[in-house]
Amino acid sequence: MAEKEEVINGFKFKQNHGKQRVRVGRVWKDSNGVHHFVEWNVGVNLFSDCIRSYTHDDNSDIVATDTMKNTVYAKAKECKKQITAEDFAVLLAKHFTAYYKQVTTAIVKIVEKPWKRVYIDGQPHKHGFELGSEKHVAEAALSKSGAIKLSSSIEGLSLLKTTKSGFEGYVKDKYTLLPETRERMLATELTATWRYLFQNVHDIPSTPMFFAERYSDLRKLLVDTFFGPPDEGFYSPSVQSTLYQMAKAVLNRFHVISSIDLKMPNLHFIPVNLPNTQNPNIVKFADDVYLPTDEPHGSIEASLSRLHSRM
Repeated sequence: MAEKEEVINGFKFKQNHGKQRVRVGRVWKDSNGVHHFVEWNVGVNLFSDCIRSYTHDDNSDIVATDTMKNTVYAKAKECKKQITAEDFAVLLAKHFTAYYKQVTTAIVKIVEKPWKRVYIDGQPHKHGFELGSEKHVAEAALSKSGAIKLSSSIEGLSLLKTTKSGFEGYVKDKYTLLPETRERMLATELTATWRYLFQNVHDIPSTPMFFAERYSDLRKLLVDTFFGPPDEGFYSPSVQSTLYQMAKAVLNRFHVISSIDLKMPNLHFIPVNLPNTQNPNIVKFADDVYLPTDEPHGSIEASLSRLHSRM
């Protein structure tokens, strides 16, 4: 689903255009007076036959980016029932590829802000929301033929455990200063991106809020696998090992997912010792006082996919 390459005056030429950072807030009100709210940041890219606008000053085939912006708001208004970011991305991509004959492929990416319902005295508030941390991202790349690539992401999910982590047996040379340990903190800011198996727009389930449930269940599985049972936890011999266990758990559980990519920077907590000549134990480290730092940090990434799947 890449842009078409043209040969113009002896040169290879590719082009696309779109509208980015279209911010949308949408409220749905149910029959019980409960409000449901999302805030989306929508990006649209269109691959279309409008070469003459570049080469002959002819804009007759260009879909104006302002029109794309207005379309986002109009389509949000048309969604009378609550809809997921994935479904809205597909809806927009279907519109752009079907409505404009010159558009061959539309890529719609939506970043959802993590607004969540407020609880007051243990009760859910009907119209109150607070901002969470991680972001939900959806991207649909749809061609006029109906072929689709659909993916979802969690971005910026902060996870930390204060024990049950170590790092031993790594390469050691004259530059190595890091001591081995079986007792350290493990902290990361997870980004997880998974691609669904659906190959055609008609394969996408019509079940309401299907993708919201997958997102919630998958997020829980990633968190549960990172931490382990609440009493004893899981020991992590490395970030790499934990990352692999998380990715494997997802593909074993969710058969509608073809591949998953995980990025887990190792955000370091450095043990603090502050001896001096007068008092050698002014602060003696005992798995209790740390210096938090995220610069520099370790960068650990990996992808896991089913055999013959599209990455």
